[in-house]
Amino acid sequence: MAFDLIIIGGGPAGYLAAERAGHAGLETLLIEKRAVGGVCLNEGCIPSKALLYSAKLYDGAVHGEKYGVTVEKAALNHKTVIDRKNKVVRGLVAGVKSKLKKNNVKLVEGIAEIIGKDVDGFSVKAGDQTYSGKRLLVATGSAPVIPPIPGVKEGIEKGYVLTNREILDLKEVPSSLVIVGGGVIGLEMASYFNTAGSRVTVIEMLDHVAGPTEREISDILMKNYIKKGVEFKLGSKVTELKEGAVLYETDGKMFTAPADKILMSIGRRPAVQGLGLELLGVATERGGIKTDERGRTNIPGVYAAGDVNGVSMLAHTAYREAEVVINNILGKKDIMRYSAIPSVIYTSPEVAGVGETEESAAEKGIVFETAKLPMMYSGRYAAENEGGDGICKVLVDKSNRRLIGVHMIGNYSSEIIYGAALMIETEMRVNDIRELVFPHPTVSEIIRETIFEFE
Repeated sequence: MAFDLIIIGGGPAGYLAAERAGHAGLETLLIEKRAVGGVCLNEGCIPSKALLYSAKLYDGAVHGEKYGVTVEKAALNHKTVIDRKNKVVRGLVAGVKSKLKKNNVKLVEGIAEIIGKDVDGFSVKAGDQTYSGKRLLVATGSAPVIPPIPGVKEGIEKGYVLTNREILDLKEVPSSLVIVGGGVIGLEMASYFNTAGSRVTVIEMLDHVAGPTEREISDILMKNYIKKGVEFKLGSKVTELKEGAVLYETDGKMFTAPADKILMSIGRRPAVQGLGLELLGVATERGGIKTDERGRTNIPGVYAAGDVNGVSMLAHTAYREAEVVINNILGKKDIMRYSAIPSVIYTSPEVAGVGETEESAAEKGIVFETAKLPMMYSGRYAAENEGGDGICKVLVDKSNRRLIGVHMIGNYSSEIIYGAALMIETEMRVNDIRELVFPHPTVSEIIRETIFEFE
């Protein structure tokens, strides 16, 4: 059978593209080698949020006295947390499969390999079957970066070195956990396992955590972690992993951190190997498939979306890229824009940001103004966050007073940031936002309050 579209990879980009294509009447084939939903649903976004919510409830029970709530003998049952995580994942995976079936998408489980191209389209092999498609969408996502550090390979084989996949299925909470890399995944896992009882150490090569997160925000987040007992070794390079220990170098001196388990979390890379892309001559750039604003590659009929293009490795970016691809296949003009992609770290407190940071704006030569307020200016935040030190920082382009960035740390930030993304996407100016009516009392009001700080 010849398909209108073959999609390789069943993560956020792949399964949403398949749903949209099938709904539009395209004969669609989706090939996934591991589990529908990809890393996000099975080994990342969703399972980690399940763990973090359990940790948040436990933390509230243990430290509820300041709110007038006393809980005796509160305990976090890690096995129950993992069991519930698995239940949530199973339910959501079943939901995705149901939607694919509803939209007449053919789902094949297996490793896909591009084996040829002819006048009728592309040939893709999965298992012992070969399929033909008029168009091809590559949405194979990304994989953890495994650095050539001595001891990493042996540690993974023996089970004391983990990636994001294994750490979410640990049967027991390790007594000590060393996290190599202070990015989003590392920080979220530090948050959970610190609350669950591990002695957590984060080793990061940079002089700050949370990667491109606005620096003042990331500094506040790290201070909150330190108060909770997490240790940070910044400006440090891991030199060797051993069973029970991590060796690292700081300022030319060697140190050892005890480690019952070690999480490798230094980033992810586009998953482009073994697909047969070289057979078609698909161009790559910085390790990912090179695409234009419509998701097209240099080969007519071949598209790419999601982490595999290496542009913005976020599930919600993948969703939008998938929609852009399908719209263009259907003849609807649509382009991908990256100026208002929100990012979130689901720790406690939450961190969220969208648009330019002070650092990125300065690098681009944008003349900007900044205003910031403590989150305590929000009545609801003050009522619910005793001693909270969150802030909201807003950036506007000085030349036209247009909003270009919003960054905040404080609970509910993850649910608020989409509003800031909408403001940036629609190019709202300071006076436009001042006229918006925010519900009261909500934490979201902090954006409006901060806007009024501009003269």
